[in-house]
Amino acid sequence: MTLANIPPAPELPGTRHVHSGKVRDLYEITEGEHAGRLLMVASDRLSIFDFVLETTIPDKGEILTRTSLWWFDQLKDLVPNHIVSTDVPAEVAGRAVVCDNLDMFPVECVARGYLTGSGLVDYDATGAVCGIPLPGGLVDGSRLPEPIFTPATKADLGDHDENVDFAAVVATVGQETAEALRDLTLRVYGRAEEIARERGIILADTKFEFGVRPEVSRLVASAPRTSTTGGGIVLADEVLTPDSSRYWPAAEWQPGRAQPSYDKQIVRNWALSPDSGWDRASGEAPPPLPPEVVERTRSRYVEAYELLTGEKF
Repeated sequence: MTLANIPPAPELPGTRHVHSGKVRDLYEITEGEHAGRLLMVASDRLSIFDFVLETTIPDKGEILTRTSLWWFDQLKDLVPNHIVSTDVPAEVAGRAVVCDNLDMFPVECVARGYLTGSGLVDYDATGAVCGIPLPGGLVDGSRLPEPIFTPATKADLGDHDENVDFAAVVATVGQETAEALRDLTLRVYGRAEEIARERGIILADTKFEFGVRPEVSRLVASAPRTSTTGGGIVLADEVLTPDSSRYWPAAEWQPGRAQPSYDKQIVRNWALSPDSGWDRASGEAPPPLPPEVVERTRSRYVEAYELLTGEKF
């Protein structure tokens, strides 16, 4: 499923639809006290391998929203966030937030504490990840000596994010802002990794998106290579959900193999198995998910939410 055939975003009173991504629908609020701000709605859509699937996962949007809100609260002393209100239209209650309209940095700010995924591919090829040399002998699931900042370019729907080195971030946003983004990314990851570990979950890696409020952008518009100052940077989008993070059960961690996970890995595994009948190299989208895969995936999202927050869904 490409952007062209994602189901149309529903019309919502007092808003104007401005964009739909792989999972979220974004609206400009046109009426009431929050006019001019954004309404961000998390759908039940799911994407794998840069395809948005036809099959949805029930309650996924609400789980993602509640998870993000919980994490924003845990991190508010480290970095401000874009949340303004959860008072949203009834049609999207529980799965939407009112947020500030930020000028976003065109960088996916990725932190890795463990080696897996695209980081493992880079390491196996070069001995480094995003230009950061790593010790020899690491395997899938190895814990890194210390967390690393491994940024990526933001890709359009259907395209793949590309890992880049720190110099590429500097070239995009300037030295001081790049350093501030790296520092915030690693500090937020460090806090979240500690919280998750206390709950028996390993946070292997995660990605953040940051922006600045328009008034801050205007202050630096005449000198875009200068710092926005760390205090002006705002944590946005979703944060530390199973869609943007790799969560593993700590008790089952075993380097040298793919780890069990609290995310959509169940769907990826099914799509790549003979049961799906799908050839990834074909360029065609994966087929609809069978009901048992949908239910197992939903259960993992719920389990992650309840273990992390201590709340029942």
